[in-house]
Amino acid sequence: MTGPLRIATRGHDELRQGLQDWLRALLPADAEPIVGPVTAPGGNGMSSDTVMFELTTAMRGARRCVARIAPQPDAVPVFPHYDLARQFQIMCLVAERSDVPVPEPLWCDTDGVAAGSPLFVMACVDGDIPPDVMPYNFGGWLAEADQADRERLQESTVAAIAGIHGIELTADDVALLDNDRDEPTPLRRHVAEQRDYYRWVARERPHPLIERGFAWLAEHWPAEEGPAVLSWGDARIGNIIYRDFLPVGVLDWEMAALGPRELDIGWLIYHHRFFEDLAAMAGLDGLPSFLRPEDVTATYHAVTGYQVRDLHFYITYAALRNAIVMARMAQRQVRLGEREQPEDPDDVLYDRSSLEALLDGTYWDAID
Repeated sequence: MTGPLRIATRGHDELRQGLQDWLRALLPADAEPIVGPVTAPGGNGMSSDTVMFELTTAMRGARRCVARIAPQPDAVPVFPHYDLARQFQIMCLVAERSDVPVPEPLWCDTDGVAAGSPLFVMACVDGDIPPDVMPYNFGGWLAEADQADRERLQESTVAAIAGIHGIELTADDVALLDNDRDEPTPLRRHVAEQRDYYRWVARERPHPLIERGFAWLAEHWPAEEGPAVLSWGDARIGNIIYRDFLPVGVLDWEMAALGPRELDIGWLIYHHRFFEDLAAMAGLDGLPSFLRPEDVTATYHAVTGYQVRDLHFYITYAALRNAIVMARMAQRQVRLGEREQPEDPDDVLYDRSSLEALLDGTYWDAID
């Protein structure tokens, strides 16, 4: 949807040397780390940059590693803040206290010594990721898979999300996940944080449809919020590495927060619907029997015993959150000369018609 972020002032050769110098200072003297050539893989990430390299040490031999690097401010970043140390802590928490597969978190450079921007390093995990571009339901390995394999992927994905939600949180964990705001509940704090994000995006150009969406949330607020858990935040199959249609690596924890379980369930369902709507606009069949709300919630209930509530609210909220990200990505495309600025600011929202239908209450009626 847009080009990669420019993360630092250094090229790949300088980054390789920076990583090597940083690791030599960080690791024991007898480790003798050697960093191989740095490469930038193709992938789904748009918020931070990802590079891969082989690290050889005297103790472990050669191993493939991945570094996630925060963008610099002049790269027109998607989000206003990138707390990679927090992401690293959350990955460590999930790895240590659950069976949810996350890439092994290795080291974190909060000062930007190695790359000129903060980064963390994790072990590389081999497998397949459902692509965003072109979307996985347009064609490719997942679209061409047997129905039984897709169901296996769907059910194991929901089980992984349930595993995240099942992590018992300490007071320190809650302090790490929750944002420091005055709103009385985790969901209200979550929405307030999103409103602040929108205000940051709207400094350049307001979006009437997004503002209408926030008004809709206030009018349709759940009567009772579900229990607060560790919410992955970016719960979609494009952030999971699969092998044999089972998750082997859950990625991208920058949007993790404290909130109701339904935040992740709504996000998972909506992001597939987003791609289904794009497929329909392209005249393609898509995957209409995949990640259906009734199937996702039934699997989640079977795994956890928890009955998902107020799903329409959370799916609509997911669409609104996605629209804010799309608005920011459009700003970035305009700045980079990749697109023109339309007269109607809401025309940059790929899912404009879907969000409008959700707000009008007509979205699901149009789906067979």
